[in-house]
Amino acid sequence: MSATLYRHGVVHSPADPFAEAVLVEDGVIAWMGSDDTADGLVAGVDEVVELDGALVAPAFVDAHVHLLETGLAAAGLDLSAAGGVRSLPAALDAVARVAAERAAGDRRVVLGTGWDDGAWPERRPPTRDELDVAGQGLPVYLARVDVHSAIVSSALADLAGLRGLPGWSEDGRVTGAAHHAARAVARAVDAGERTTLYRDVLARAAAAGIVAVHEQSAPHVDTRDGLRELMAMTADPVSGLPLVVGYRAEPCVTVDDARALLADLPGLTGIGGDLNVDGSLGSRTAALRHPYADAPTSGALQLTAEQIANHVTAVTRAGSHAAFHVIGDRALDELLLGLRTAADVEGTAAIAAAGHRLEHAEMVDAHSLAQIVLLGLRLSVQPAFDAAWGGPDGMYAARLGPGRAAALNPLADLAAAGVPLALGSDAPVTPLDPWAGVRAAAGHHEPDQRISVRAAFRAATRGGWRLAGLDHAGIGELRVGAPAHLAVWRAEHLVVQASRTSSWSADARAGSPLLPDLGPDQPSPQCLRTVRAGVVLHDALG
Repeated sequence: MSATLYRHGVVHSPADPFAEAVLVEDGVIAWMGSDDTADGLVAGVDEVVELDGALVAPAFVDAHVHLLETGLAAAGLDLSAAGGVRSLPAALDAVARVAAERAAGDRRVVLGTGWDDGAWPERRPPTRDELDVAGQGLPVYLARVDVHSAIVSSALADLAGLRGLPGWSEDGRVTGAAHHAARAVARAVDAGERTTLYRDVLARAAAAGIVAVHEQSAPHVDTRDGLRELMAMTADPVSGLPLVVGYRAEPCVTVDDARALLADLPGLTGIGGDLNVDGSLGSRTAALRHPYADAPTSGALQLTAEQIANHVTAVTRAGSHAAFHVIGDRALDELLLGLRTAADVEGTAAIAAAGHRLEHAEMVDAHSLAQIVLLGLRLSVQPAFDAAWGGPDGMYAARLGPGRAAALNPLADLAAAGVPLALGSDAPVTPLDPWAGVRAAAGHHEPDQRISVRAAFRAATRGGWRLAGLDHAGIGELRVGAPAHLAVWRAEHLVVQASRTSSWSADARAGSPLLPDLGPDQPSPQCLRTVRAGVVLHDALG
């Protein structure tokens, strides 16, 4: 038996919006209430945490991550603006510095992630010839910020056998099959290094108040063995790590395919995730109904409606749920056609009951939304995408034109229609920063598509459990009898939300749980402690 009493703070709980203290016993919330009552419990607990006004809230769930890629990105060159790379010459200089520091005979791949040509004055990525010079003949792989394309050097192209593969360009740009082959060579790690990378990223997630992540594993991202290791190493809270909720993106044709995958990966939550129907807008590989505004292409489909229907039918019959990466409106059309075909076979009720999910789904119009509701689909969305690339001067507007770009990521429409939502980062595409996602959802570039901080926070906490089908026993909320998945935050101001947008009121609590003020001039909350089922994963309380 172990017991921890948190007191003299603010507890975010719809069950008791006036609570100032919370008692955790054996991994479960045993009591919530006033400080006056808490003072009488002190003698019977193992630890008393003096909150000094800090906020205790449900811990976050990041509903879309790639752990190995995130670890490798952190270990390699950071080519983002945040990493100080704001131009093409700066990116080449970063590569040149690594090459200059290499010992003779060290032919390891120079790995970089995060470049965004749209944000550079030159408005173009490096070329293969430029990388050959900067990298002094070393194999170089530089992934674009969306990780759906890359630029490689000649040595990397030779090492991975890229020439002649679909998606290979002589200037060194790789997409599709060529990109998958390049990624496999560039990101090859031994078992020990892989485990270290996993643990490092999961520790960073815990420090951000994240208690669970949905790992979107796929053959082009990581191995089955890697996913198996992640699920096993985090299954028990005593691991001291956030829970890894496992998804594996391997297409299934028959129910036997799905059952075999589930048997090989015990504990697998869903079959799909990064099962790509298309690519990304930044790399111009998302499949669109109409061409891009800045290039004579409409992207390309990676799955057909027939393949989608077979997969959904197989997974539904196996008792699991499918998940698909979909960005463009043409890709969403194809996906919904496949789902309707599966519904014709299995029945709409069976498809809806399975809880199939879409990842990203950035271009949802009214017709698509109606089908999403009818088919009972759930969406993992990334509001940080809008913060990074939305607005009249952003990448979306450059790729699609201002009119089409303004309709992207319609969070308010989805929420108003009752579509179950969860928030994710798609790390390493955007950082493991759940408050940034909540802030982005409440501050969407299109005011009509903003959702309240309260709704965004719920999608970033309980929503992640719901999309994985794990929303039982009050999980994702602070209430008596629920698992103690919580985080403690120091925030400048705690406020009551007054409307569905990002307006705020500092009035009395009026029965509503408080949340940090995420106004544009407010600093992000600081995570003081992250707790999973009573086990402390991260502690900065001192």
